[in-house]
Amino acid sequence: MTDFTPRPGQSVEGYAVTARRGTDYYGVFADIPEDDRAAWERAQAYIDEVGTRMLDAWDTGDYPLDIAMRAGELDLFNDGIDHPSLTRFSPLAAGLVNMEISRGDGSLGTVLAVQGGLALRTLALFGSEEQQSRWIVPVARGEVPASFALTEPDHGSDSVSLETVARREGDAWVIDGTKKWIGNGASGGITLVWARVQAEGDPDDGAVRCFLVEQSTPGYAGTVIRGKASLRGIHQAHIVLDQVRVPLTAVLPGTHSFKDASTVLYATRSGVAWSALGHATACYEAALSYSQQRMQFGKPLAKFQMVQERLAQMLEELTAMQLYCRWMADLEARCELRPTQASLAKHHNTRAARRIANVARDMLGGNGILLENGVMQHMADIEAIHTYEGTESIQALLIGRDITGMSAFA
Repeated sequence: MTDFTPRPGQSVEGYAVTARRGTDYYGVFADIPEDDRAAWERAQAYIDEVGTRMLDAWDTGDYPLDIAMRAGELDLFNDGIDHPSLTRFSPLAAGLVNMEISRGDGSLGTVLAVQGGLALRTLALFGSEEQQSRWIVPVARGEVPASFALTEPDHGSDSVSLETVARREGDAWVIDGTKKWIGNGASGGITLVWARVQAEGDPDDGAVRCFLVEQSTPGYAGTVIRGKASLRGIHQAHIVLDQVRVPLTAVLPGTHSFKDASTVLYATRSGVAWSALGHATACYEAALSYSQQRMQFGKPLAKFQMVQERLAQMLEELTAMQLYCRWMADLEARCELRPTQASLAKHHNTRAARRIANVARDMLGGNGILLENGVMQHMADIEAIHTYEGTESIQALLIGRDITGMSAFA
């Protein structure tokens, strides 16, 4: 805020609606263990440090890579991955970090999902000792941007049908194909490319495997996708792989089928549910703060019955989202979380976040479209997380197959 002098027709310069309010009506997070709370508070400090710059970056469509990788310096990329070289985050700590970063900025939430949830997890689960020794720590610390290249222009929900190929030619793999929507795919680091193997006589001939490709490799071209109306503070790439030649050791030895890619996606699906909770929390708290500050017809909006009813409805949905996330984390900590349970949480929470953002935007009236008030940015970013890691329809089909025992996939 600048120095402001009230004048007729304008009594306040603006509204302070983006501060945390610690909403937790049922005390869902009241009993957080000390280590988990410390990780959560570290994420809060990170957002406080970089929030203003990220708001500007979202507005201009820029990707401040130094800010993104700063999360690694603060040891926030671990996402509950179990590996001797990484700090161990409990499922609850990983979720709270995800929630808090997304509450601050959706683009950074996606950085966390890409760098930690997808790329780092793939290396930790399936990489060779040599690959892990070289890359695990630099990726975790944010010294090397990393990406996960599965989606293709022609294959999103049906990514199992991917057409990118890796041919065995003597002492090398040669990769040809195209990938799209790849976060960090044009950031100068490494890309974990999922491709279908063509190697006659090889037991994995025709199978989907993962290959570690340095983005400086000849034939690799990542072009930043422009014109996005969501997640504008992270660059996502359209990647062309034209005769990209990598050594035989570039393949991640633990990958032998598309099920291995699914293992990673299942693990990150719960992260999307937490991310949605972060976005929804920001929207609800902005609406509540605005209603207490905004004067209309001689009194604050919060004194109107219709406004209180809307706030109660938003809180109802937000509390349900919190309960989903907390119980999901508890199940995962006991090694009891099933993939379709994570799908249900993602299905519920992204839909609920959409509803909360919509009501919050409406409650702020014309001020709801200003980026400085946060809600419009979160509303746009929710649209992306509602789609990635499996659309609403795909989640419903996964859940439906589980509860009926019958597949409705075409």
